[in-house]
Amino acid sequence: MQIIKHPKKSEWNRLLKRPAMDSTSLEASVANILHEVKASGDEALKRFATIFDKVSVTELQVTKEEIAVAEASLSKELKEAIALAKQNIETFHRKQVTAVEKIETMPGVLCWRKTVAIEKVGLYIPGGTAPLFSTILMLSVPAKIAGCKEIVLCTPPSKDGKINAAILYTAQLAGITKIFKVGGAQAIGAMAYGTQTVPQVYKIFGPGNQYVTAAKQLVQKDGVAIDMPAGPSEVCVMADDTANPAFVASDLLSQAEHGVDSQVLLVSTSEQMIDAVLKETAAQLEALPRKEFAAKALENSKAILLPTVAEMIELVNEYAAEHLIISCNDEEAIAEQIINAGSIFLGNYSPESVGDYASGTNHTLPTNGYAKAYSGVSVDSFVKKITFQKLSKEGLQHIGKDVELMAEAEGLQAHAEAVRKRTQDIEDRS
Repeated sequence: MQIIKHPKKSEWNRLLKRPAMDSTSLEASVANILHEVKASGDEALKRFATIFDKVSVTELQVTKEEIAVAEASLSKELKEAIALAKQNIETFHRKQVTAVEKIETMPGVLCWRKTVAIEKVGLYIPGGTAPLFSTILMLSVPAKIAGCKEIVLCTPPSKDGKINAAILYTAQLAGITKIFKVGGAQAIGAMAYGTQTVPQVYKIFGPGNQYVTAAKQLVQKDGVAIDMPAGPSEVCVMADDTANPAFVASDLLSQAEHGVDSQVLLVSTSEQMIDAVLKETAAQLEALPRKEFAAKALENSKAILLPTVAEMIELVNEYAAEHLIISCNDEEAIAEQIINAGSIFLGNYSPESVGDYASGTNHTLPTNGYAKAYSGVSVDSFVKKITFQKLSKEGLQHIGKDVELMAEAEGLQAHAEAVRKRTQDIEDRS
Protein backbone atom coordinates (compact mmCIF):
# COMPACT_ATOMS: atom_id res chain seq x y z
CA MET A 1 0.00 0.00 0.00
CA GLN A 2 1.61 3.20 -1.21
CA ILE A 3 2.05 6.13 1.21
CA ILE A 4 1.73 9.66 -0.20
CA LYS A 5 2.61 12.60 2.05
CA HIS A 6 1.11 16.06 1.56
CA PRO A 7 0.37 15.80 -2.18
CA LYS A 8 -0.33 18.98 -4.09
CA LYS A 9 -3.93 19.48 -5.18
CA SER A 10 -2.77 19.37 -8.79
CA GLU A 11 -1.77 15.73 -8.16
CA TRP A 12 -5.05 14.62 -6.55
CA ASN A 13 -6.78 13.64 -9.78
CA ARG A 14 -3.96 11.27 -10.73
CA LEU A 15 -3.66 9.81 -7.22
CA LEU A 16 -7.39 9.10 -6.92
CA LYS A 17 -7.76 7.18 -10.19
CA ARG A 18 -9.23 3.71 -9.84
CA PRO A 19 -7.52 0.69 -11.43
CA ALA A 20 -8.45 0.73 -15.10
CA MET A 21 -8.69 -1.93 -17.78
CA ASP A 22 -9.12 -1.91 -21.53
CA SER A 23 -12.79 -2.70 -22.10
CA THR A 24 -12.76 -2.76 -25.91
CA SER A 25 -12.17 -6.49 -26.35
CA LEU A 26 -14.34 -7.24 -23.31
CA GLU A 27 -17.35 -5.43 -24.77
CA ALA A 28 -16.97 -7.25 -28.08
CA SER A 29 -16.93 -10.61 -26.30
CA VAL A 30 -19.94 -9.71 -24.15
CA ALA A 31 -21.84 -8.39 -27.17
CA ASN A 32 -21.41 -11.80 -28.84
CA ILE A 33 -22.76 -13.56 -25.75
CA LEU A 34 -25.80 -11.27 -25.64
CA HIS A 35 -26.43 -11.83 -29.35
CA GLU A 36 -26.37 -15.60 -28.86
CA VAL A 37 -28.79 -15.43 -25.93
CA LYS A 38 -31.14 -13.19 -27.89
CA ALA A 39 -31.05 -15.55 -30.86
CA SER A 40 -31.02 -18.98 -29.20
CA GLY A 41 -32.54 -18.46 -25.73
CA ASP A 42 -32.31 -21.43 -23.35
CA GLU A 43 -30.01 -23.38 -25.68
CA ALA A 44 -27.42 -20.59 -25.49
CA LEU A 45 -27.73 -20.38 -21.69
CA LYS A 46 -27.05 -24.11 -21.31
CA ARG A 47 -24.16 -23.96 -23.75
CA PHE A 48 -22.54 -21.03 -21.92
CA ALA A 49 -22.99 -22.85 -18.60
CA THR A 50 -20.88 -25.67 -20.03
CA ILE A 51 -18.24 -23.26 -21.37
CA PHE A 52 -17.96 -20.76 -18.53
CA ASP A 53 -19.25 -22.55 -15.41
CA LYS A 54 -17.98 -26.01 -16.43
CA VAL A 55 -21.34 -27.58 -15.60
CA SER A 56 -24.12 -29.25 -17.56
CA VAL A 57 -27.49 -27.69 -16.70
CA THR A 58 -30.58 -29.56 -17.86
CA GLU A 59 -33.22 -27.53 -15.97
CA LEU A 60 -32.57 -23.81 -15.68
CA GLN A 61 -35.21 -23.06 -13.03
CA VAL A 62 -34.57 -24.06 -9.43
CA THR A 63 -37.17 -26.49 -8.07
CA LYS A 64 -39.09 -26.34 -4.79
CA GLU A 65 -37.28 -29.53 -3.74
CA GLU A 66 -33.88 -27.88 -4.21
CA ILE A 67 -35.01 -24.94 -2.07
CA ALA A 68 -36.25 -27.29 0.67
CA VAL A 69 -32.92 -29.15 0.73
CA ALA A 70 -31.04 -25.86 0.95
CA GLU A 71 -33.19 -24.65 3.84
CA ALA A 72 -32.61 -27.87 5.76
CA SER A 73 -28.85 -27.62 5.32
CA LEU A 74 -28.42 -24.21 6.98
CA SER A 75 -27.85 -23.72 10.69
CA LYS A 76 -30.55 -22.20 12.87
CA GLU A 77 -28.14 -19.41 13.82
CA LEU A 78 -27.51 -18.37 10.21
CA LYS A 79 -31.24 -18.40 9.45
CA GLU A 80 -31.88 -16.16 12.47
CA ALA A 81 -29.12 -13.78 11.35
CA ILE A 82 -30.64 -13.54 7.87
CA ALA A 83 -34.09 -12.93 9.39
CA LEU A 84 -32.69 -10.13 11.58
CA ALA A 85 -31.04 -8.48 8.59
CA LYS A 86 -34.27 -8.74 6.58
CA GLN A 87 -36.25 -7.13 9.41
CA ASN A 88 -33.84 -4.19 9.73
CA ILE A 89 -33.72 -3.64 5.98
CA GLU A 90 -37.52 -3.67 5.82
CA THR A 91 -37.79 -1.22 8.73
CA PHE A 92 -35.43 1.26 7.07
CA HIS A 93 -36.84 0.96 3.55
CA ARG A 94 -40.55 1.15 4.50
CA LYS A 95 -39.96 4.73 5.65
CA GLN A 96 -38.97 5.63 2.09
CA VAL A 97 -42.57 5.23 0.85
CA THR A 98 -44.28 8.60 0.50
CA ALA A 99 -47.96 9.47 0.27
CA VAL A 100 -49.52 11.22 -2.74
CA GLU A 101 -49.80 14.97 -2.19
CA LYS A 102 -52.09 17.02 -4.42
CA ILE A 103 -50.90 20.59 -4.97
CA GLU A 104 -52.96 23.49 -6.32
CA THR A 105 -50.35 25.54 -8.18
CA MET A 106 -52.93 28.27 -8.85
CA PRO A 107 -56.72 28.43 -8.48
CA GLY A 108 -58.30 25.60 -10.46
CA VAL A 109 -54.96 23.98 -11.46
CA LEU A 110 -54.34 20.77 -9.53
CA CYS A 111 -51.10 18.75 -9.89
CA TRP A 112 -49.87 15.60 -8.18
CA ARG A 113 -47.43 12.75 -8.53
CA LYS A 114 -48.13 9.05 -8.10
CA THR A 115 -45.59 6.33 -7.39
CA VAL A 116 -46.00 3.21 -9.53
CA ALA A 117 -43.91 0.07 -9.15
CA ILE A 118 -41.82 -1.20 -12.05
CA GLU A 119 -43.80 -4.28 -13.02
CA LYS A 120 -40.95 -6.72 -13.81
CA VAL A 121 -37.44 -6.56 -12.34
CA GLY A 122 -34.45 -8.87 -12.52
CA LEU A 123 -31.86 -9.47 -9.79
CA TYR A 124 -28.37 -10.74 -10.51
CA ILE A 125 -26.65 -12.38 -7.55
CA PRO A 126 -22.97 -13.39 -7.89
CA GLY A 127 -21.97 -16.89 -6.84
CA GLY A 128 -18.44 -18.17 -7.28
CA THR A 129 -15.86 -17.38 -4.60
CA ALA A 130 -18.25 -15.12 -2.65
CA PRO A 131 -21.96 -16.05 -2.94
CA LEU A 132 -23.59 -12.74 -2.03
CA PHE A 133 -26.86 -13.91 -0.48
CA SER A 134 -27.00 -10.63 1.46
CA THR A 135 -27.53 -8.81 -1.85
CA ILE A 136 -30.81 -10.70 -2.30
CA LEU A 137 -32.18 -8.92 0.77
CA MET A 138 -30.83 -5.56 -0.39
CA LEU A 139 -32.68 -5.88 -3.70
CA SER A 140 -35.75 -7.99 -2.99
CA VAL A 141 -36.88 -6.12 0.13
CA PRO A 142 -37.24 -2.70 -1.53
CA ALA A 143 -38.69 -4.39 -4.65
CA LYS A 144 -41.39 -6.02 -2.53
CA ILE A 145 -42.09 -2.80 -0.62
CA ALA A 146 -42.35 -0.92 -3.93
CA GLY A 147 -44.90 -3.46 -5.17
CA CYS A 148 -43.07 -5.06 -8.13
CA LYS A 149 -45.29 -7.85 -9.49
CA GLU A 150 -42.58 -10.09 -10.92
CA ILE A 151 -39.09 -10.53 -9.44
CA VAL A 152 -36.69 -12.80 -11.32
CA LEU A 153 -33.38 -13.94 -9.84
CA CYS A 154 -30.39 -15.31 -11.75
CA THR A 155 -27.26 -16.73 -10.12
CA PRO A 156 -24.52 -19.03 -11.43
CA PRO A 157 -24.45 -22.72 -10.48
CA SER A 158 -21.39 -24.39 -9.00
CA LYS A 159 -19.63 -27.23 -10.81
CA ASP A 160 -22.03 -29.76 -9.27
CA GLY A 161 -24.97 -27.92 -10.80
CA LYS A 162 -26.26 -26.61 -7.47
CA ILE A 163 -26.94 -23.11 -6.16
CA ASN A 164 -25.43 -21.99 -2.85
CA ALA A 165 -27.81 -23.01 -0.05
CA ALA A 166 -27.82 -19.57 1.61
CA ILE A 167 -28.76 -17.93 -1.70
CA LEU A 168 -31.73 -20.27 -2.14
CA TYR A 169 -32.88 -19.92 1.47
CA THR A 170 -32.65 -16.13 1.41
CA ALA A 171 -34.49 -15.94 -1.91
CA GLN A 172 -37.43 -18.02 -0.66
CA LEU A 173 -37.49 -16.05 2.61
CA ALA A 174 -37.75 -12.89 0.52
CA GLY A 175 -40.63 -14.37 -1.48
CA ILE A 176 -38.78 -14.86 -4.76
CA THR A 177 -40.13 -17.92 -6.61
CA LYS A 178 -38.45 -17.57 -10.02
CA ILE A 179 -34.81 -18.51 -9.47
CA PHE A 180 -32.61 -19.55 -12.38
CA LYS A 181 -29.22 -21.27 -12.64
CA VAL A 182 -27.72 -18.74 -15.00
CA GLY A 183 -24.60 -16.66 -14.41
CA GLY A 184 -22.42 -14.07 -16.08
CA ALA A 185 -23.21 -11.90 -19.07
CA GLN A 186 -25.62 -14.56 -20.36
CA ALA A 187 -27.83 -14.06 -17.28
CA ILE A 188 -28.09 -10.36 -18.02
CA GLY A 189 -29.02 -11.19 -21.62
CA ALA A 190 -31.65 -13.69 -20.48
CA MET A 191 -33.38 -11.15 -18.25
CA ALA A 192 -33.04 -8.35 -20.80
CA TYR A 193 -34.45 -10.22 -23.80
CA GLY A 194 -36.29 -13.16 -22.24
CA THR A 195 -35.87 -16.82 -23.22
CA GLN A 196 -38.18 -19.83 -23.32
CA THR A 197 -37.69 -20.19 -19.57
CA VAL A 198 -36.41 -16.89 -18.17
CA PRO A 199 -38.95 -14.01 -18.26
CA GLN A 200 -38.01 -10.66 -19.75
CA VAL A 201 -37.79 -7.79 -17.25
CA TYR A 202 -37.82 -4.01 -17.49
CA LYS A 203 -34.94 -3.20 -15.10
CA ILE A 204 -31.92 -5.21 -13.94
CA PHE A 205 -30.22 -4.88 -10.56
CA GLY A 206 -27.19 -6.39 -8.88
CA PRO A 207 -23.39 -6.48 -8.80
CA GLY A 208 -21.10 -8.72 -10.79
CA ASN A 209 -17.72 -9.08 -12.43
CA GLN A 210 -16.50 -7.08 -15.41
CA TYR A 211 -18.49 -9.25 -17.84
CA VAL A 212 -21.73 -8.71 -15.94
CA THR A 213 -21.07 -4.98 -15.69
CA ALA A 214 -20.35 -4.71 -19.42
CA ALA A 215 -23.50 -6.72 -20.21
CA LYS A 216 -25.65 -4.40 -18.10
CA GLN A 217 -24.25 -1.37 -19.87
CA LEU A 218 -24.84 -2.93 -23.30
CA VAL A 219 -28.45 -4.03 -22.69
CA GLN A 220 -29.18 -0.51 -21.48
CA LYS A 221 -28.65 0.58 -25.08
CA ASP A 222 -31.50 -1.77 -26.02
CA GLY A 223 -33.89 0.01 -23.67
CA VAL A 224 -33.53 -2.13 -20.55
CA ALA A 225 -32.92 -0.04 -17.45
CA ILE A 226 -30.18 -0.88 -14.93
CA ASP A 227 -29.70 0.13 -11.32
CA MET A 228 -26.45 2.08 -11.80
CA PRO A 229 -22.98 1.88 -13.35
CA ALA A 230 -21.01 -0.44 -11.07
CA GLY A 231 -17.41 -1.43 -10.71
CA PRO A 232 -15.19 -3.13 -8.13
CA SER A 233 -15.99 -2.53 -4.47
CA GLU A 234 -14.10 0.22 -2.64
CA VAL A 235 -13.77 1.93 0.74
CA CYS A 236 -12.24 5.17 1.92
CA VAL A 237 -11.36 5.62 5.60
CA MET A 238 -10.77 9.04 7.16
CA ALA A 239 -8.75 8.62 10.36
CA ASP A 240 -7.20 11.00 12.87
CA ASP A 241 -5.39 10.30 16.16
CA THR A 242 -8.65 9.20 17.80
CA ALA A 243 -9.03 6.21 15.44
CA ASN A 244 -8.19 2.66 16.41
CA PRO A 245 -5.50 1.31 14.02
CA ALA A 246 -6.71 -2.30 14.34
CA PHE A 247 -10.28 -1.26 13.49
CA VAL A 248 -9.17 0.80 10.48
CA ALA A 249 -6.98 -2.03 9.18
CA SER A 250 -9.87 -4.48 9.41
CA ASP A 251 -12.11 -2.08 7.47
CA LEU A 252 -9.53 -1.73 4.71
CA LEU A 253 -9.12 -5.49 4.46
CA SER A 254 -12.86 -6.14 4.48
CA GLN A 255 -13.08 -4.37 1.13
CA ALA A 256 -9.74 -5.55 -0.23
CA GLU A 257 -10.82 -9.19 0.14
CA HIS A 258 -13.66 -8.69 -2.36
CA GLY A 259 -11.30 -9.09 -5.30
CA VAL A 260 -8.02 -8.16 -6.90
CA ASP A 261 -9.57 -5.14 -8.63
CA SER A 262 -10.99 -3.63 -5.43
CA GLN A 263 -9.41 -0.48 -4.02
CA VAL A 264 -9.06 0.93 -0.52
CA LEU A 265 -7.99 4.43 0.44
CA LEU A 266 -6.76 5.69 3.83
CA VAL A 267 -6.74 9.44 4.39
CA SER A 268 -5.29 10.84 7.60
CA THR A 269 -3.85 13.91 9.28
CA SER A 270 -1.58 11.68 11.41
CA GLU A 271 1.56 10.01 10.09
CA GLN A 272 1.71 7.88 13.24
CA MET A 273 -1.80 6.63 12.57
CA ILE A 274 -0.94 5.67 8.98
CA ASP A 275 2.15 3.75 10.15
CA ALA A 276 0.16 1.93 12.83
CA VAL A 277 -2.65 1.05 10.40
CA LEU A 278 -0.24 -0.35 7.82
CA LYS A 279 1.45 -2.55 10.44
CA GLU A 280 -1.95 -3.83 11.56
CA THR A 281 -3.00 -4.41 7.96
CA ALA A 282 0.07 -6.54 7.28
CA ALA A 283 -0.48 -8.58 10.44
CA GLN A 284 -4.22 -9.12 9.89
CA LEU A 285 -3.73 -9.96 6.22
CA GLU A 286 -1.83 -13.14 7.05
CA ALA A 287 -4.83 -14.64 8.86
CA LEU A 288 -7.32 -14.13 6.01
CA PRO A 289 -8.48 -17.09 3.89
CA ARG A 290 -8.76 -14.68 0.93
CA LYS A 291 -5.40 -13.01 1.56
CA GLU A 292 -4.28 -13.43 -2.07
CA PHE A 293 -7.23 -11.32 -3.25
CA ALA A 294 -6.68 -8.74 -0.52
CA ALA A 295 -2.93 -8.49 -1.07
CA LYS A 296 -3.41 -7.82 -4.77
CA ALA A 297 -6.07 -5.17 -4.06
CA LEU A 298 -3.72 -3.45 -1.60
CA GLU A 299 -1.22 -3.00 -4.44
CA ASN A 300 -3.79 -0.67 -6.07
CA SER A 301 -4.41 1.18 -2.82
CA LYS A 302 -3.00 4.26 -1.11
CA ALA A 303 -2.56 5.96 2.25
CA ILE A 304 -2.57 9.73 1.90
CA LEU A 305 -1.29 12.09 4.61
CA LEU A 306 -2.80 15.59 4.60
CA PRO A 307 -2.12 18.57 6.90
CA THR A 308 -5.70 19.49 7.85
CA VAL A 309 -9.17 18.02 8.29
CA ALA A 310 -10.46 20.54 5.75
CA GLU A 311 -8.14 19.11 3.09
CA MET A 312 -9.19 15.58 4.02
CA ILE A 313 -12.82 16.53 3.44
CA GLU A 314 -12.00 18.15 0.11
CA LEU A 315 -10.03 15.12 -1.12
CA VAL A 316 -12.68 12.66 0.04
CA ASN A 317 -15.38 14.60 -1.79
CA GLU A 318 -13.26 14.47 -4.92
CA TYR A 319 -12.81 10.69 -4.57
CA ALA A 320 -16.57 10.05 -4.07
CA ALA A 321 -16.20 6.67 -2.37
CA GLU A 322 -18.73 3.86 -2.47
CA HIS A 323 -18.20 3.37 1.29
CA LEU A 324 -16.80 6.14 3.50
CA ILE A 325 -15.79 5.51 7.10
CA ILE A 326 -15.13 8.56 9.29
CA SER A 327 -13.04 7.52 12.30
CA CYS A 328 -12.32 11.01 13.53
CA ASN A 329 -13.12 13.39 16.36
CA ASP A 330 -16.37 15.29 15.61
CA GLU A 331 -17.29 12.70 12.98
CA GLU A 332 -20.86 13.99 12.60
CA ALA A 333 -19.66 17.53 11.92
CA ILE A 334 -17.27 16.19 9.30
CA ALA A 335 -20.03 14.06 7.76
CA GLU A 336 -22.21 17.13 7.27
CA GLN A 337 -19.55 18.43 4.88
CA ILE A 338 -19.45 15.27 2.77
CA ILE A 339 -21.39 15.68 -0.47
CA ASN A 340 -20.06 12.75 -2.52
CA ALA A 341 -20.32 9.23 -1.04
CA GLY A 342 -22.48 6.15 -1.44
CA SER A 343 -22.88 5.31 2.26
CA ILE A 344 -21.17 6.83 5.33
CA PHE A 345 -20.16 5.05 8.56
CA LEU A 346 -19.57 7.25 11.59
CA GLY A 347 -17.24 6.68 14.53
CA ASN A 348 -15.01 3.87 15.68
CA TYR A 349 -17.83 1.38 16.22
CA SER A 350 -19.59 1.54 12.83
CA PRO A 351 -17.74 -0.95 10.60
CA GLU A 352 -18.66 -1.02 6.94
CA SER A 353 -19.60 -4.68 7.38
CA VAL A 354 -22.81 -3.79 9.26
CA GLY A 355 -24.04 -1.82 6.25
CA ASP A 356 -23.15 -4.75 4.02
CA TYR A 357 -25.38 -7.08 5.99
CA ALA A 358 -27.79 -5.96 8.63
CA SER A 359 -27.96 -2.34 9.84
CA GLY A 360 -30.84 -1.61 7.46
CA THR A 361 -29.26 0.64 4.84
CA ASN A 362 -28.71 -0.68 1.33
CA HIS A 363 -25.32 -2.00 0.24
CA THR A 364 -25.93 -1.69 -3.51
CA LEU A 365 -24.03 1.55 -4.05
CA PRO A 366 -22.35 3.62 -6.80
CA THR A 367 -18.64 2.89 -7.30
CA ASN A 368 -15.83 4.31 -9.42
CA GLY A 369 -16.67 7.93 -8.53
CA TYR A 370 -20.31 7.66 -9.63
CA ALA A 371 -21.36 8.74 -6.13
CA LYS A 372 -20.96 12.29 -7.47
CA ALA A 373 -24.17 11.78 -9.44
CA TYR A 374 -25.84 8.52 -8.35
CA SER A 375 -27.53 7.28 -5.18
CA GLY A 376 -27.50 3.76 -3.82
CA VAL A 377 -30.44 1.44 -4.35
CA SER A 378 -33.62 2.29 -2.44
CA VAL A 379 -37.37 1.83 -2.83
CA ASP A 380 -37.19 4.70 -5.34
CA SER A 381 -35.04 2.49 -7.59
CA PHE A 382 -37.99 0.12 -8.09
CA VAL A 383 -40.66 2.69 -8.91
CA LYS A 384 -41.62 5.24 -11.51
CA LYS A 385 -43.13 8.61 -10.75
CA ILE A 386 -46.12 9.57 -12.91
CA THR A 387 -47.36 13.14 -12.79
CA PHE A 388 -51.02 14.18 -13.11
CA GLN A 389 -52.81 17.46 -13.68
CA LYS A 390 -56.49 18.33 -13.63
CA LEU A 391 -57.84 21.75 -14.52
CA SER A 392 -61.28 23.15 -13.87
CA LYS A 393 -62.84 25.54 -16.36
CA GLU A 394 -61.78 28.42 -14.14
CA GLY A 395 -58.26 27.01 -13.89
CA LEU A 396 -57.87 26.86 -17.67
CA GLN A 397 -59.17 30.43 -17.97
CA HIS A 398 -56.58 31.57 -15.40
CA ILE A 399 -53.64 29.93 -17.15
CA GLY A 400 -54.79 29.69 -20.78
CA LYS A 401 -53.64 33.03 -22.17
CA ASP A 402 -50.13 32.56 -20.78
CA VAL A 403 -49.85 29.10 -22.34
CA GLU A 404 -51.04 30.46 -25.69
CA LEU A 405 -48.41 33.21 -25.61
CA MET A 406 -45.61 30.80 -24.77
CA ALA A 407 -46.67 28.27 -27.42
CA GLU A 408 -46.86 30.93 -30.13
CA ALA A 409 -43.45 32.28 -29.10
CA GLU A 410 -42.05 28.80 -29.75
CA GLY A 411 -43.79 28.61 -33.10
CA LEU A 412 -46.10 25.78 -32.01
CA GLN A 413 -49.48 27.06 -33.13
CA ALA A 414 -51.36 23.77 -32.58
CA HIS A 415 -50.35 23.90 -28.92
CA ALA A 416 -51.89 27.34 -28.63
CA GLU A 417 -55.04 26.25 -30.45
CA ALA A 418 -55.54 23.28 -28.10
CA VAL A 419 -55.94 25.83 -25.30
CA ARG A 420 -57.77 28.47 -27.30
CA LYS A 421 -60.51 26.11 -28.49
CA ARG A 422 -61.31 25.16 -24.90
CA THR A 423 -61.27 28.70 -23.50
CA GLN A 424 -63.47 29.84 -26.40
CA ASP A 425 -65.91 27.01 -25.67
CA ILE A 426 -66.08 28.05 -22.03
CA GLU A 427 -66.80 31.65 -23.04
CA ASP A 428 -69.44 30.59 -25.56
CA ARG A 429 -71.27 28.53 -22.94
CA SER A 430 -71.19 31.20 -20.25
